[in-house]
Amino acid sequence: MITIIGSGKVGGDAALFSALKKLDDQILLLDVAKGLPQGEAMDINHMLSEQGIDVEVKGSNDYEDIRGSNIVVVVAGSARKPGMTRMDLLKINASIVKSVTENIKKYADDSIIIPVSNPLDPMAYITQKVSGFDRSRVFGMGGMLDLSRFRQFIHEATGHSRDSIRGLVIGEHGENMLPLPRFSSVSGIPLSTFLPKEKLDEIVLNTKQVAAKVIELKGATVHAPGNAISAIIETVVRDRKQVIPVSTYLDGEYGHSDVTIGVPVVIGKNGVEKIIELDLNDEERQIFDKGVANVKDAISGIEI
Repeated sequence: MITIIGSGKVGGDAALFSALKKLDDQILLLDVAKGLPQGEAMDINHMLSEQGIDVEVKGSNDYEDIRGSNIVVVVAGSARKPGMTRMDLLKINASIVKSVTENIKKYADDSIIIPVSNPLDPMAYITQKVSGFDRSRVFGMGGMLDLSRFRQFIHEATGHSRDSIRGLVIGEHGENMLPLPRFSSVSGIPLSTFLPKEKLDEIVLNTKQVAAKVIELKGATVHAPGNAISAIIETVVRDRKQVIPVSTYLDGEYGHSDVTIGVPVVIGKNGVEKIIELDLNDEERQIFDKGVANVKDAISGIEI
């Protein structure tokens, strides 16, 4: 069973995309708001019925119902609003994610946990520490979402098929995220072959800023994060050994320890199977280290 805790727009979309991909026979939506997860489940089931997809989505307000979950996604907490940074949500969401994680540990202690709540990297750290799970079983969604935006800007700039574009975004899921044109390509051809440095710099900047733009225009980001969640779940469920960026706990990798931040990893049925250490240049290393410092500063003020 896949459980998604938090039945707002992103949680609902994550359940919908996961059901459409038939990632499990049962998907549970859980929320403290009475009626919300039940109504969302009904709505999704009606669509699945027309599609002929035999996945059952259920809604609940009771943590005991998460028993037997293989994967638990944590979307619970306050959403980012126009004018807010991800870090503005730190104190608001820290206590929520801590409480949610305690319940996961109590009722689904064999599960893989995928934190999504912002600020993502500190929330992933809280989840890791409170759960006490092996670091392979706790990894945050942020980099996968950033990557989807990075690939779209590459598509717009080159005009080439989205399917042929490969990219990578690591570091903090926030102001210090690190899109990596040097590790990106179109059908294996280095991105720098197609675009000048000025355009690459513009794409990197747009990738960092676009979430705030979407929130300004429509109030929230919904479909891209919902899909990113389902893409990570699919990598686990199908045991695809896919290399994707997630926020994971470092223990000496990249020269850092006791911090969660976005790095490329191999994901399979048991979670994070390997952390891939890139040979960053001086400029890339500086931005990555700045993100680490920002996350460490944030988690230093949290009681766990």
